[in-house]
Amino acid sequence: MSIRLPARAGTARTVAVAGPAGNERLTAAVAIVLLVLLAIEGVTILFLGPLLSVHLFVGLLLVPPVAVKVGSTGWRFARYYLGSEPYRRRGPPHAILRALAPFVVLTTAAVLATGVALLFAGPASRDSLLPWHKASFIAWIAFMGVHVLGHLPALPRALRPSPLPGRPARAAIVAGALVAGSALAIALAGHFGPWLHGSGA
Repeated sequence: MSIRLPARAGTARTVAVAGPAGNERLTAAVAIVLLVLLAIEGVTILFLGPLLSVHLFVGLLLVPPVAVKVGSTGWRFARYYLGSEPYRRRGPPHAILRALAPFVVLTTAAVLATGVALLFAGPASRDSLLPWHKASFIAWIAFMGVHVLGHLPALPRALRPSPLPGRPARAAIVAGALVAGSALAIALAGHFGPWLHGSGA
């Protein structure tokens, strides 16, 4: 995937946003953002009473960056298995990580979906939805732990400064995801009240 921008001389220049190397850097950049946000979310779980509003806000903030991460990794898988030569030369992820990927995606979707459902349904849904939210979170922790450990060694290489084209576009994608997540959380903040003023989770 690339973005073609018209050059001033009338020709065209290609800025690689998600060629194999660019895709790797986009994935790594959004992964770092997710690790920071997930660390914050983890702290809120330990102190859920006083930090419930932060837990709800960050949970919604996570949605667009997670979508970018799934999109960037999904693009790599699609390009590789559809026979794109640059991606074929780059090679596939480790077999174990490939096998785990669907479970990481499914459990991530389950955690976010049940969390959003709880937000809209309110504290009255605690008995019906909260067990699913907790169960999906436990499963997610198991799969995500292996996923993070498997990809951790490659992060320094992917984040190393280089003249690779497309850096502004990749930064804009990550920043845009954070802005979208913030907007989503702010837009839905009105639904926090029943949880904050009730007995909470």
